[in-house]
Amino acid sequence: MKITRLLGGAAVLIAGLSVPALAATWDMPTPYPDATFHTKNITEFASDVAEATDGGLEIKVHSAGSLFKHPEISKAVRSGQVPAGEFFLSLLANDNPAFGADSLPFLATSYDQAERLWAAQKDVIDGLLDEQGLMALYAVPWPPQGLYTTKEINSVEDLAGLKFRTYNATLEQFANLAGAAPTQVEVPDIPQAFSTGRVEAMITSPSTGVNSKAWDFLTHYTDIQAWIPKNIVVVNKRAFRRLDEATQTAVLEAAAEAEARGWEMSRAETSSQIEVLKENGITVSEPSEELMDGLRAIGAEMLENWKGEAGEAGATLLNAYQQ
Repeated sequence: MKITRLLGGAAVLIAGLSVPALAATWDMPTPYPDATFHTKNITEFASDVAEATDGGLEIKVHSAGSLFKHPEISKAVRSGQVPAGEFFLSLLANDNPAFGADSLPFLATSYDQAERLWAAQKDVIDGLLDEQGLMALYAVPWPPQGLYTTKEINSVEDLAGLKFRTYNATLEQFANLAGAAPTQVEVPDIPQAFSTGRVEAMITSPSTGVNSKAWDFLTHYTDIQAWIPKNIVVVNKRAFRRLDEATQTAVLEAAAEAEARGWEMSRAETSSQIEVLKENGITVSEPSEELMDGLRAIGAEMLENWKGEAGEAGATLLNAYQQ
């Protein structure tokens, strides 16, 4: 049966017509600056979604912690304040230690190992996120993490007493075991923290070092390749379910492309950014055997501690990784 509705004096025939869904806009916070390859990848992801949906879904990227600070992003997505967001996966390690597996020192130190770890970790992470009303869209690793300091470091003992930048529970434990003094500092605050003496050492990627212009406030980079942590992009499940099926498919396909692209970007980033550190006067060196022996001992102790805390979820992913 046809239904005619009068609107502003004009008769509008609406029966039998397909009414297109209104365009939607998603605000998407990320803690990293525009120059960071993760942010560039997210921007491309957003562009791919807009193109695939003919503008039906616009994802507005809010970079550098401009909308929510890093520790707040996962909570903002969980509560529905924003539909999607990016954050450092191991920030959720306090919720469940399985989230922090990729930040365990010397468990996975090459990209091949990191891919195997993510394959082992993903089902566990998906289940844990589901309990929080979240769904993973994609995850991309940082380059292997190196040691930045204001002086030469040849042994773990050289780290004793140094003010050490941390950003999650795993790194705080690492700093304590190394005899350093852990201090929470987010990426945008790194230059000021070093310049004011709030921190004297950090473990982070070549990318973060370059983006922070580390040569302005420290002198040494030791390529310890400690671990390969990941950022994860998640969506609020309720927000995702509100999308029509075609838009959901477009988002998931763009996410798969972003994950593949991001891993390649990360690989390319490693060597190029270490060269930038050198070109700007930072002393880049390979670690001494004494330093590596001490760091691996810390890593082994942390893995044993993690096994005791991670329970069944941790055992499942570790068994899958080590097979």
